[in-house]
Amino acid sequence: MDKKTFNIEEELKKLPDNPGVYIMHDEDDVIIYVGKAVVLKNRVRSYFRESTSKTAKIRQMVEHISWFEYVVTGSELEALVLENNLIKEHQPKYNTLLKDDKTYPYIKVSVNEDYPRIYMTRQVKKDNARYFGPFTSANAVKDTIELLQKLYGIRPCGKKISANASSKGGGDMGDEASGNPGDPRGTCLYYHMGRCKAPCIGAVTKEEYRDMLRGALDFLNGNFRPLINDLKERMQSASEALDYEKAIEYRNLLNSVSQVTQKQRITDSASDDKDIIAMAREADSVIIQVFYVRGGKIIGREHHYMGNVYDAEDADLIRDFILQFYAGTPYIPKELLIPVSVEDPEVIGEWLSQKRGSRVHILTPVKGKKEKLIELAERNAEIVLKQDLEKVKTEEKRTKGAVREISKLLGLSDIVRMEAYDISNISGYDSVGSMVVYENGKPKRNDYRKFKIKTVEGPDDYASLYEVLSRRFMHGLMEAEEKKEGLKDGPDRFSRFPDLIMMDGGKGQVHMALKVMEELDLDIPVCGMVKDDNHRTRGLYYRDVEIPIDKDSEGFKLITRIQDEAHRFAIEYHRHLRKGTQVHSILDDIKGIGVKRRRALMHHYESIEDIKNATVEELKKVPSMDERTARAVYGFFHQ
Repeated sequence: MDKKTFNIEEELKKLPDNPGVYIMHDEDDVIIYVGKAVVLKNRVRSYFRESTSKTAKIRQMVEHISWFEYVVTGSELEALVLENNLIKEHQPKYNTLLKDDKTYPYIKVSVNEDYPRIYMTRQVKKDNARYFGPFTSANAVKDTIELLQKLYGIRPCGKKISANASSKGGGDMGDEASGNPGDPRGTCLYYHMGRCKAPCIGAVTKEEYRDMLRGALDFLNGNFRPLINDLKERMQSASEALDYEKAIEYRNLLNSVSQVTQKQRITDSASDDKDIIAMAREADSVIIQVFYVRGGKIIGREHHYMGNVYDAEDADLIRDFILQFYAGTPYIPKELLIPVSVEDPEVIGEWLSQKRGSRVHILTPVKGKKEKLIELAERNAEIVLKQDLEKVKTEEKRTKGAVREISKLLGLSDIVRMEAYDISNISGYDSVGSMVVYENGKPKRNDYRKFKIKTVEGPDDYASLYEVLSRRFMHGLMEAEEKKEGLKDGPDRFSRFPDLIMMDGGKGQVHMALKVMEELDLDIPVCGMVKDDNHRTRGLYYRDVEIPIDKDSEGFKLITRIQDEAHRFAIEYHRHLRKGTQVHSILDDIKGIGVKRRRALMHHYESIEDIKNATVEELKKVPSMDERTARAVYGFFHQ
């Protein structure tokens, strides 16, 4: 579709009656909204009709729509799935977005193996294994697994063990398992620590191992009482037999069981798994609280922040949360308890049921025990919101607020992505360039890039900057062209350009960057982060004018952080280059300067620039330097 010739009125007439997904673009071709519709014609047309019932968010969005496209689907469920995938991929400005991007730990029991293991994972696969969770604390998961290994001797290693290990005296273990069946001499440390029964050498039969595993599964299913009673009886028997060391061991195991189980409070007599979802909001701040109930017990809770809230209805926020959260969460419970009814509950329920593999019910309880659980989650959400609101506002101020301050200083708008560049060298040689990226005032470390200077000899910062910027943006233009022609797929590693380029320096550095922009026909604003004589940030250099900044402002603090980060990243690259190699110094080219005098000079002065600016008399004060050598150093830099 050619957006330049796109006529919205004409295209509205062509909309079909089918279900599908519609995608709104702005004049820069950026996707700003994705939605689904039972009938595309009715839903998309509704945005462009005059109506007083439109929210402020929708009115603002419509003003920015340059063109739209749509995808017809076979059903409303297919539309729901596609809508969610597109929102997750493009993060549109006017869609309500789940800010958290977390994966949660699960306990996995590999029952499909001959000798199953119990371990932590963050992915649930359809592999016939047993999964327990999600849990909110990785430490709690590790404690539970360690306890189960102590109690039942379940193997912790991932080595392959053949089904007939018990008869052959070992599995596929190489040199790590040797000896006869039942002989512990070839086993690992876990056996001697009492945390493994050594099935690798046949010290336990497959049937005995499975019996132990059943005990562990009972424990994970919440059936703690038989184990607690058994440990108490063993502790008592050991004590009566005056075997106090063994009694203490059982007592410690009991304490460990207590610590693991005390976090699981019984809240419901039903054994079904469910998630309880509630919400608290204040102005534009919205927190969604989720309680995880497994086997009738609350095993954990999490809260999540929602962004791009605007004036969205509660029901829309809950719906958007469900779609985005459960798209990325591998485990789907049998029930979702939600505080308000949402649009399309049957379709969402069908989507969740397909992901789970069995029926999922979405309920909005209005009375009884389930309604009390919703109230409990709501109270917790309100508490979290009150506790974190100030913290959230502070973080907003130091990130997005700081970006807004910088934008205002420079007279720019809609700055999201900033790239900062710095050039460093080691004693005048091995120049490197660093590129750090900040989005919405936060570092985006996956997009950082480092450059080893290839075409410049010696410490020429301007020429090095020219090389780094040329390489970075030429690579980006090539990547964009390849994607346009369908020759390349995948993430935008270089083709996503910044809204503002920030140079570590003033007029010279900025003009060099502008030269590159002009040569590549790019229109990207460039400013310099200017330092004073003490190497402290003092202002911004933009359009040939130095702009002072209030040193107490968040904008100034962000500029300082960016500048320091660009320098730190370059230094880190230097350390990598120095590993295992002798660093060549410009001082090595001066007659009479050997290793000893070079070290003395570098110890006495902080930089090559300081040595260059020193007088002969000052150089003579450096240990091991005589007048002849001092004059040689001075002459080298001033000839």
